[in-house]
Amino acid sequence: MERVVHGFDWDDANVSKCQKHGITIPEIEFLFQNDPLVLYDARHSHAEVRYFAVGKNERGRYIFVSFTHRIKNSAVYIRPFSARYMHKKEITHYEAYENE
Repeated sequence: MERVVHGFDWDDANVSKCQKHGITIPEIEFLFQNDPLVLYDARHSHAEVRYFAVGKNERGRYIFVSFTHRIKNSAVYIRPFSARYMHKKEITHYEAYENE
């Protein structure tokens, strides 16, 4: 079942961590508004369920975002906690996956 997302959960902690690798908040939000590939992150889902999203920013550059869902007042929000530009090898794998 797909969740209806009501927005993003931002605070000083995740903003600074997401911007650590040069990704802007508008880039992250653009990614989620433009049908990214979203996969469950079993490797890092110990304390909470985590996911990662892969897609492009407005300029067409590939980005990778790790995130979870947060529920506030019965509404679901995306809480990104890490973001970076993808490496060439990752882009090659992503494009092969998309073209299957």
